[in-house]
Amino acid sequence: MSQHAARARDAARQAGDDDRLETVARIGYATNGVVHLLLAWIAVQVAWTGGGEDADQSGAMALLAKNAFGKGLLWLCVLGFAGLAVWQVTEAVRGGSGQGSDQAKARAKAAGKAVVYAALGVSAARFAVGSGSSSKQQSTSLTGRLLEAPGGQVLVALVGLGVLAVGAYHVVKGVRKKFLDDLRGHPGRTVERLAVAGYVAKGVALGVLGVLFVVAAVQHDPKEAGGLDAALKTLREQPSGPVLLTLVGLGIAAYGLYSFARSRYARL
Repeated sequence: MSQHAARARDAARQAGDDDRLETVARIGYATNGVVHLLLAWIAVQVAWTGGGEDADQSGAMALLAKNAFGKGLLWLCVLGFAGLAVWQVTEAVRGGSGQGSDQAKARAKAAGKAVVYAALGVSAARFAVGSGSSSKQQSTSLTGRLLEAPGGQVLVALVGLGVLAVGAYHVVKGVRKKFLDDLRGHPGRTVERLAVAGYVAKGVALGVLGVLFVVAAVQHDPKEAGGLDAALKTLREQPSGPVLLTLVGLGIAAYGLYSFARSRYARL
């Protein structure tokens, strides 16, 4: 290992062990819980009325941006998501305790999470200052640009398959209770059941989203890939759709409640 790499790992280890960063990261899990509870509320509204805000994180943040208290929560989201992003960066640099391919996987996973949390933080900041935009529009626009690129249909299909894989990962993590590995100690049976329901519900929603990306690739139509909002509304259009979407919404709410417990029990 080079001296520069060793120094980077030492710096990341010091930053990751900082109590202040840990506190901010725990705030991040709690604010993520707020966002998921709002998302669940929107999903249930969509299930029975077909209306409401966009059924995704941007829709939840748009709800928060409607009043001063909500904007204050958005700034707390910015702080929390930034803390989670930085903590994941330190994990990506440290690489965990594994070796070889296991360490590479751990680093890639942490880096991916850092990007997601950073994007959520930026989105929250934009809504807090009144310049937030719909994730659905961003997804459609990005998909359209990819489809126009050389090999674009293959790229979009690969994105869809990747999202499907992430959805399957969430379902397996919930059913097999692998989320307990993320926690210090056992949070109790109630929290465990919330986590199982939450991970499975998120996995189902992501699975539908992945299918929509594949459909967009096959049909060369970016409008098919409308993000999580389109995925949840696609569920509503199925037989017994309102009931199915309500169950997914309740599962997302369960994940939100689990996130509050995770803010206390997370292994950081």
